[in-house]
Amino acid sequence: MFLILLSSIFIIPILMGWGKITEYVSGKFLSGVSGKSLSGILTISILWTILAFFIPLNSHVEIATVLIGVFFFFNQKIYKEFTCFSKKDCVLIAFISIIILLCGSFYPFILDHFGYYVPTIKWLTEFGLVKGISNLDLTLGQMSIWHIFQAGFSNLSDPFLRINSILLIIYTLYIIERKIWIQLCFIPVLLLFSQSPSPDLPVIIFSLIILNEILKRNKSTASVFAFSVFVFAIKPTMMWLPILSFLYSFLIVKSSAKILLSGFLILLLFFIKNIWTFGYPIFPLSIGDIGADWKPNNEILKISSQFAIQKTYDMQYSYQEIAKFTFADYIKNWLFLDGIKSAINIFLIISLVAFIIFSIIKKNKIFNLICFSIVIKSILVILFSAQYRFFIDVFFVIFFILFINFFTKKSSIVIFSIFSIIIVGFLTVPSFLQTYVPSFRLGNFMGNIKKEQFYKPSSYKNQEFDTYKVGNLLFHVSKKYPYNFDTKLPAISESYIFDDAKAGIFPQMADESSMKKGFIWKKLNLKEKTEAQNVINSIKHSYQQNR
Repeated sequence: MFLILLSSIFIIPILMGWGKITEYVSGKFLSGVSGKSLSGILTISILWTILAFFIPLNSHVEIATVLIGVFFFFNQKIYKEFTCFSKKDCVLIAFISIIILLCGSFYPFILDHFGYYVPTIKWLTEFGLVKGISNLDLTLGQMSIWHIFQAGFSNLSDPFLRINSILLIIYTLYIIERKIWIQLCFIPVLLLFSQSPSPDLPVIIFSLIILNEILKRNKSTASVFAFSVFVFAIKPTMMWLPILSFLYSFLIVKSSAKILLSGFLILLLFFIKNIWTFGYPIFPLSIGDIGADWKPNNEILKISSQFAIQKTYDMQYSYQEIAKFTFADYIKNWLFLDGIKSAINIFLIISLVAFIIFSIIKKNKIFNLICFSIVIKSILVILFSAQYRFFIDVFFVIFFILFINFFTKKSSIVIFSIFSIIIVGFLTVPSFLQTYVPSFRLGNFMGNIKKEQFYKPSSYKNQEFDTYKVGNLLFHVSKKYPYNFDTKLPAISESYIFDDAKAGIFPQMADESSMKKGFIWKKLNLKEKTEAQNVINSIKHSYQQNR
């Protein structure tokens, strides 16, 4: 807890300093401590994304960024912004922050933390953006801008990767500055994302902030659109937000076309970043082929697509079974899965129907635009891969719009307190979830509370790995563990080794002299097939030992 607090005290002023720089360049989007912090996040993220094409996001990059942010924070006397908070505000901020720091200090339990988030951050800090990295491990092709932001601060300022906890504190400041008390009710749920640099948390928070600014008719439409595209660049399933801000800018505020420029530049950077790491403009879709010779093998993309379809049905059906579904089966089996996912899916449909009826009755243009954008997003997600994590933001948006006028400061604090106690209870005693909600699988990965976490956040170590070579690629595989969060680079997940060998291919270095020059895939010759099979046999044998 204590070290996350120190990181917060250190990083927030840096973000505010960069937020002031942003105001000089593009004007003010949001005022106050939270406004400058959010602008700083946007600017630093974009700057580091550009730098990552050329250099690793190591301590040198971080120190330079810190010095510039600190200079502007003190030189421009930005610390005076904190005087806007009253004594009661400060007590409330302290109360909420303590809960955030406590929850953020628990062990990470989201599986993507180990298979995607940490490996991505390791690559970014050691090498930057690597061309064709998706050939090594397909999930690395995402390289979310949020992980670029986390990577830059992971060397010195936030080595335990708790940037989400810091963002939750900034979000708390925004709620109190804007007096938008209903959003306090969302924080308990978001506490479940505070232990990992999950991109789900920032896109939910940013979408709620932008939504509130649109409802307040913020006239800085260029910033609204740019920030919306930034959210999309963090997680493309948030495509509804740029749609909404675009429609809001032209149909409500009647802005000119020039307000789109900064947003389109961010979108262009997003496409270039994806083409560089993945070979296509939008991960994981194989559309917009520009003929990049480092794009993934079609068979690997096909396997990934089939797996995504199975994830839609919570892995309760094989791909062959799903392929035989009629349209009615697609809907019925998705709505009535075994376990908690069924309740979430049914609740989504009910919420969407209720929101559509609400927007029709209210006859409010902004509500109608929000409804249209959300419905478009929901349809696209359901068509491609209707996993609950891809539309969790919809619940927050609908709840916010439907009940924005029903929550006072007092009632919001009470609800926040009650549900925070429940969440802290789940994190402290994960066996309760494991026993009574067995279909909530993440409960099985929650670690128990440790007294050491009151000083530094709990984290896992898994340094054992084996080293292999296939063709010109010398690589490492975590020993008796499916993920490579703590494995020396270059590392490949077991599952991708099996998929590659099955497809008759294997990743290779584009240039043996430097990993920074990227990876391609290559069809295996007889010698390489033998090498790959030996790797697979070794991995399987390691699991058979000591049984």
